[in-house]
Amino acid sequence: MSVPGFAARPQLAEDVARFVRGRIFDGTYSAGTYVRLDQLAVELGVSVTPVREALFELKAEGLLDQQPRRGFVVRPVTLRDVTDVSDVQAYIGGELTARAAAAISDAQLRELERIQAELEQAYGTGDGERAARLNHEFHRAINVAADSPKLAQLMSQITRYAPESVFPTIDGWPGESNAHHRRILDALQRRDRDAARTAMSEHLAAGAAPLIDHLTRRGVIE
Repeated sequence: MSVPGFAARPQLAEDVARFVRGRIFDGTYSAGTYVRLDQLAVELGVSVTPVREALFELKAEGLLDQQPRRGFVVRPVTLRDVTDVSDVQAYIGGELTARAAAAISDAQLRELERIQAELEQAYGTGDGERAARLNHEFHRAINVAADSPKLAQLMSQITRYAPESVFPTIDGWPGESNAHHRRILDALQRRDRDAARTAMSEHLAAGAAPLIDHLTRRGVIE
């Protein structure tokens, strides 16, 4: 039986990669598990081509290894991995937000306010999937406002390793994240580059400890 509606999605390889990434970070695929290309294609109701592309993408991200004649195997997620990703996100994200503070338009600020209001509503109703999507939109909108495409591309690449879908399920994080976002918005509205950089850096760094605790309790980090 295939996952409902999966084959109807565009950008299949990207969707498959996101699906497998989610299974790694929720503990479904533990370290040492072999991800079978044909089996996964059948489960998702897609051809093997996007699955193969997705698994090679995850190999490039360091989440999978490819072993001769045996296929793709899940690599361990380590404490250092998560900490390193958080540190890089905090640095690059802070710089992008500082640049956004100098360039953001009133229309872009209004859009950020709209996204944040909807995000708070999604958290309030327990809609984790919608919250994860809106949180991504919030950060992406800031990165677009920074008008620094190369830096934003680097941020996008490193963020793929961060399990965004996990954060709405972490106890206490939604409220803490909303408070951080409001500080970021306030700094952007004041066009205060230093405050914007600090607020975003602290926000992204703050997620590391609860994420590590969550992943450890789920057996993802040993």
